[in-house]
Amino acid sequence: MKQERDSIDFGSMNIPALFVRLFIPTLLGLIFGAVLNLADGMFVGQGVGSDALAAVNIGAPVFLFCTGLALMFGSGVSVVASIHLSQGNTKAANINVTQAFTVSFLIMSVLCALVLLWPEATARLFGGSDKLVPLVVQYLQGVVPGLPGMLLMIIGLFVIRLDGSPTTAMLIQGVGSLLNIFLDWLFVYPLGWGIYGAAWATSISEWVGGLLVLGYMFFFSKNIKFYLPKFSPTALRLTSRNVGYMGKLGLSTFISEVGISVMMIVGNYMFMREMQEDGVAAFCIICYLFPLVLMFGNAIAQSALPIVSYNHGQGNRERVRSAFRLSVAAALLGGIIISVVVALAAPFLVSVFLRSTEPAWQIAVDGLPVYALGITFFTLNIVLIGYEQSREWARRAISHMLLRGLILVVPIFIALPLAIGKLGLWLAVPLSELLTTLIIVLQILRNRQK
Repeated sequence: MKQERDSIDFGSMNIPALFVRLFIPTLLGLIFGAVLNLADGMFVGQGVGSDALAAVNIGAPVFLFCTGLALMFGSGVSVVASIHLSQGNTKAANINVTQAFTVSFLIMSVLCALVLLWPEATARLFGGSDKLVPLVVQYLQGVVPGLPGMLLMIIGLFVIRLDGSPTTAMLIQGVGSLLNIFLDWLFVYPLGWGIYGAAWATSISEWVGGLLVLGYMFFFSKNIKFYLPKFSPTALRLTSRNVGYMGKLGLSTFISEVGISVMMIVGNYMFMREMQEDGVAAFCIICYLFPLVLMFGNAIAQSALPIVSYNHGQGNRERVRSAFRLSVAAALLGGIIISVVVALAAPFLVSVFLRSTEPAWQIAVDGLPVYALGITFFTLNIVLIGYEQSREWARRAISHMLLRGLILVVPIFIALPLAIGKLGLWLAVPLSELLTTLIIVLQILRNRQK
């Protein structure tokens, strides 16, 4: 069947035109998310101080872990449902979407309850010092209640794009981001709620986005709709099988977010050991800027995903190859441009979060250009692994994401500062991304030779 909405046809539309049609609203939507993240850091850093900024970085792995869970189900169901739609099986696609929403929501709710029961233990587990733990607890108590809403929004954005409405997905992200910025200002400055207010601003905006997604699914979707679940033993067994397969396809995306969490945890420990709280605050600025890089690679990967999956399901190899070549070229060009801009604009970018009189400001200004060396490789890795997901090469995608997210970055983050000093703190992530890119490219060349 032709999967159409807003004149989008994944099966026959010109690939560059189709990619642009998906990429622009997807990128704009992710820019809204990145602006939200930057505004959050700006209000916390300028309105509360560098200790609060460091506290956010200590608690951020919880947020990233839950984001990874949402992206895992979102990307997984997008691949599976897209293949079903390409084969004309709308009912199966609807069942998969319903299963992804319901099962992941239950898992997320349990995880959030556990964190809210033991917030102080969570803060210390992720590297919080005695000075920062009270602030981390405040942040977790405010931000964790919004995570189930975030999950609904993230999965919904994948589904809405697959339904052929990327502009609607962009608008939903935009509404949530603008609301978060307003609430950040309101809670931090006029009301004076500090880091707790910034966290609740995030939670409220995430639930608004999640409810907008549900509104689209119930009232405005054309092809993809919720399916009334069944609870017979056979239905539960099939749900378990389907959810497991979606999780397998999306696991590499989950590992990516967990990898960022691990990078932040290890980085928090290493920066605390070498530079104390000021070093963690400087590292936090890097982590706040990270979504600027992440959004571009993700926009390319998420735009190519339904194109590749749909045409893979139809067996149209030439369209798959065309989408792959286009996405790689976009990743290389965009990664190089972003890397140069971030390096040149380091003082301005750091000043968004901290006053130049604070010691952490200079530490971040010195480190950001070094960190920017890895942006091109990071963007390329996200796109290459996203292509592997789209082709249902789950094992390859998982192994490569494990490589860049855990296997390489952790030992390099620990060993490099010991070998070359504080410069190694900033070079650890770029080096791990470069090595991952080389390994993926070598495997691609070897497979072509075969």
